Amino acid sequence: MKDVPQMYVPTFDDVIAAHDRIRPHIHRTPVLTSSYFNELTGAELFFKCENFQKAGAFKVRGACNAVFGLTEDQSRLGVCTHSSGNHALSLSYAAGRRGIPCNVVMPRTAPQAKKDAVRGYGGVITECEPSTSSREAVFAQVQARTGGEFVHPYNDARVIAGQATCSRELLEQVEELDCVIAPIGGGGMISGTCLTMSALAPGVDVYAAEPLNADDAYRSFKAGRIIADDAPETVADGLKVPLKDLTWHFVSNHVADIFTATEEEIIDAMKLTWKRMKIVMEPSCAVPLATILKNKDVFRGRRVGVIITGGNVDLDTLPWMKG
Repeated sequence: MKDVPQMYVPTFDDVIAAHDRIRPHIHRTPVLTSSYFNELTGAELFFKCENFQKAGAFKVRGACNAVFGLTEDQSRLGVCTHSSGNHALSLSYAAGRRGIPCNVVMPRTAPQAKKDAVRGYGGVITECEPSTSSREAVFAQVQARTGGEFVHPYNDARVIAGQATCSRELLEQVEELDCVIAPIGGGGMISGTCLTMSALAPGVDVYAAEPLNADDAYRSFKAGRIIADDAPETVADGLKVPLKDLTWHFVSNHVADIFTATEEEIIDAMKLTWKRMKIVMEPSCAVPLATILKNKDVFRGRRVGVIITGGNVDLDTLPWMKG
């Protein structure tokens, strides 16, 4: 196992504690199936629908674990973070339920639906340019000004332990899975999935799915070291951020492979899911299905858990709309 120096790596005991802590604040989301997609792929697909989660995304799990795990002294000045959207609104939701302030840094190009949700939950937004360097620089100023507890959107043991509760539920809901696939950006969900599977179902392969236009995790995986892009352009806005030390630990030790999909393939998979399953999902969530359709030989004949990570979409600017 590769070490993560000077960083706490969460264990499955942390996942159990997280699940107990967050249960009052989250949904146990359903698992849906589709005979159409099973026939199309030659696999049995089980869609874990975090688009039905509180705040519309899986990230509420990690955010709630972090917020409700704070001591009274730690929570006194509230929390702060940087995020393209779903972590920002999830942390705002959790902070609101605890009654503490939440300050978030978001790219000015983040979907309006996500900005509206942050403000609706009581979060205060400071905008930045759509690059990792700008996000981190502006965040440093906001944290210095507010003094809030930093809850990183993914490179945080508390967040990863919370995200791991999703795949724990999936294993309780679906028996004898052969593999699980989820989107990868910074790697919080994938890390949580690796944590759960390595503890409860080590024979289940964990795959990650990434936009070709933001394929730094894929290139990192193949190179054996973190390769970070600063400002990739993709319709999958939730997957633009790079891996960090803690998430790289899980990816490098536990992920079986990473697959990529083009922008057209992502949009087609998103549209097809809306059409055939009648559910609202974000472009980021369509990446796993897009890669399954592209790599049918890998998944044919297998029972596949597919994590649909969120449903916070700007309905007025859907990616297949013209002009």
